[in-house]
Amino acid sequence: MRTLAIGDIHGCRAALDLLLAQVELQADDLLITLGDYVDRGPDSKGVLDCLLEVSQRCRLLPLRGNHEIMMTEAYRVWSERQNWRKVGGWTAWLASPEDRPSTEEKEWLQCGGRQTLTSYAREGRQATLDDVPAAHWKFLERCQDWYETEQYFFVHANAHAEVPLAEQPSLMLHWEHLRVARPHCSGKTMICGHTQQRTGKPLHLGCAICIDTWAYGDGWLTCLEVDSGQYWQANQRGETRTSMLGMPRR
Repeated sequence: MRTLAIGDIHGCRAALDLLLAQVELQADDLLITLGDYVDRGPDSKGVLDCLLEVSQRCRLLPLRGNHEIMMTEAYRVWSERQNWRKVGGWTAWLASPEDRPSTEEKEWLQCGGRQTLTSYAREGRQATLDDVPAAHWKFLERCQDWYETEQYFFVHANAHAEVPLAEQPSLMLHWEHLRVARPHCSGKTMICGHTQQRTGKPLHLGCAICIDTWAYGDGWLTCLEVDSGQYWQANQRGETRTSMLGMPRR
């Protein structure tokens, strides 16, 4: 069984398809996706469709990124407003949510949510959060905040070195960038995303490895086999490559 991790996908379905073809998933593989499946890139809908299909081929363990948090929070507020209008609540006189977005919706839309909505648009009309299918919301809801094996732990963004995983705050797990890495109290190596490596290469710090290699920008989408250090990469331009982790950066 291989333990594989994929960094931030951000709507890059073309790169994801190429990457999965390279990796050649097996039924006994454990594939941990590190979050940020949606926003910024052109095909968030396609990415979630693909991950749902992958979950039928191997053991898929999806983590939650800050963009999933923003999207689901925007949907929660949007749904509440829609329900108020349906029952004729005191806010029914307000403009529709599409015209008067909430603070949560504005934050999400400004951080790549507009591209996500566009990927759900049908027949040339503007999409709303209601166009996201129930299967996609269920997938986002079942995402975990962290996962660990005997030698590694996996998070979207970062972790306090002195705090057990079960006690880590959401701000650290989902939002905090990797600036300085210190060995975690568990003794395990952290595998994370979130902090863009615009060189296109994973950042290996010994006690932490970051595999967000800027897929939605001019970079690559990375899949790391954590035990061997081999990694595969693909980009939106149709290019692929593979390499091995080098020595940790000092």
